[in-house]
Amino acid sequence: MQQIELMKKLKVIISGGGTGGHIFPALAIAKAIENKVKDVEFLFVGAEDRMEMEKIPAAGYKIVGLWISGLQRNFSKRNLLFPFKVVSSLLKARKIVKQFKPDLAIGTGGYASGPLLFAAANKGVPSLIQEQNSYPGITNKILSKYVQKVCVAYDDMERFFGKEKLIITGNPIREDILGFDTKVKQGRELFSVDASRPTVLVVGGSLGARTINNAIAENIEAFKLAEVNLIWQTGISFQDKSQEIIKGVNVPGIQAHTFIKKMDLAYAAADVIVSRAGAIAISELCCVCKPIILVPSPNVSENHQYKNAQSLVNKNAALLVEDKDASRKLVSTLLDLVKDSSLQGSLSSNIKQLAVKNAADKIAKIALHLIK
Repeated sequence: MQQIELMKKLKVIISGGGTGGHIFPALAIAKAIENKVKDVEFLFVGAEDRMEMEKIPAAGYKIVGLWISGLQRNFSKRNLLFPFKVVSSLLKARKIVKQFKPDLAIGTGGYASGPLLFAAANKGVPSLIQEQNSYPGITNKILSKYVQKVCVAYDDMERFFGKEKLIITGNPIREDILGFDTKVKQGRELFSVDASRPTVLVVGGSLGARTINNAIAENIEAFKLAEVNLIWQTGISFQDKSQEIIKGVNVPGIQAHTFIKKMDLAYAAADVIVSRAGAIAISELCCVCKPIILVPSPNVSENHQYKNAQSLVNKNAALLVEDKDASRKLVSTLLDLVKDSSLQGSLSSNIKQLAVKNAADKIAKIALHLIK
């Protein structure tokens, strides 16, 4: 790919974090810009105590932190600090923008993106936000009034953002996910699964999911009886209990992992997948094109995971089991799907239609166009 040569170094400030769902898109967009511009410098801005402060430097980029967090839903003494955090973060964000002098500002959501994008836009810096969910958070709703473009992944977002600013791009996903379909043999070997049996992958997010874990734990014998391989990511909080359960079953194809680093190989090995319904997880699963069951987390703002999942269910592209029903329904729904090759085929076919594999590239083009 031929890179653009500019008269001077392009300086881009990117803010997004709190969860992997904000961090992965930020990194993907940065890499897409690097592929297009010969001489570019990035500065990431995150929240001081969140995971981006570790993940961004690990990817080779500089990051600075703001003293910022969200409001707690229930009464909490921490909410008393919120106004002070907002003022502190706005002042620091203005200082960062003044010192770094960015040519472009990009926000991918999370607490820190609010003060940073507000400060950049008010300084006249060309600005863009990327909203991953089908129901946007309050930060991006507010920022949309100040930025030039809003990149989204779902239809019918005009009700939240001005139509003239809106562009449907899809969500950026990790590059290694895109080549998963060439790694089936490698995936089966890594997880030591019996290729003659169907394989189920259960993922509750990087930190796990209590209700999903409990549902699997309570019904672990059903996987043994059904002769189904199980690759189960539990998260650290369920690590010890899951290992005891796996030892009790004592079947090589039924296994638990605290965290799966090679998720592309896990996707490749799986025939059916169970997942939370975070926006980036869904975008990856659309590209994986396997039959999926979504169990939306109820512990997110605006119940956006349920709305993300419902958007797929409405297109007959996924099954949905509500979190409150997981203990009673998840495993039976899962094993019924494993037996139903016709339903698997229709779910795979329908979800494939929703895949967007070049979202980061699209967003990079839109962002760079703002400064031309």
